[in-house]
Amino acid sequence: MSSQSKNTWLVVGLGNPGDKYSATRHNIGFVVADELAIRCGGKFTSSKYRALVSEVRLGMGSQAPKLVIVKPQTYMNDSGDAVSPLAKYFNTPAEQIIAIHDELDIPFNTIRVKIGGGDNGHNGLKSLTQSLGTPEYFRIRAGIGRPTTQQDTADYVLSNFGKNERTEVTDLTMRACDAIESLIEKGLEVTQQNFNQ
Repeated sequence: MSSQSKNTWLVVGLGNPGDKYSATRHNIGFVVADELAIRCGGKFTSSKYRALVSEVRLGMGSQAPKLVIVKPQTYMNDSGDAVSPLAKYFNTPAEQIIAIHDELDIPFNTIRVKIGGGDNGHNGLKSLTQSLGTPEYFRIRAGIGRPTTQQDTADYVLSNFGKNERTEVTDLTMRACDAIESLIEKGLEVTQQNFNQ
């Protein structure tokens, strides 16, 4: 592996393209990706791999880790179709890929960081694992909680955050970005100690 690829991370926000989905729970991955790009002074541009991409550095100087922040434009279920060719292009191994996604099974406004595991019914993760040929990539799991009413789960994840949740979404987004930076700079163990509540 070249020193360039050793220092290059693919940070993938999972979501659905289009205004219709932009404020939904399922799109928290895109929201975090947007914030991370802003923090690092990057802008998203279209790539030939059906994704919006922002290439930035985490810190100053040419030795700082390079981040390729990715928002697949394939719709959630085919996210891997955009990510796998980008991983090949940048020569980035699975253990330097971070997926940010919504998670039903942890409380709203909590974060869990891990590597590997199943997809827990999340179609974006399912597609990534299939396309990459391994589940051994990092996940930043942003808790959205389960519906408190009889609402169908699929409808719930594709609905917008409630009015009383929106200020907390900002907090969740900021902490998810902090967790990504920590994961790259300090490793998994320290990040889990600091962020897995």
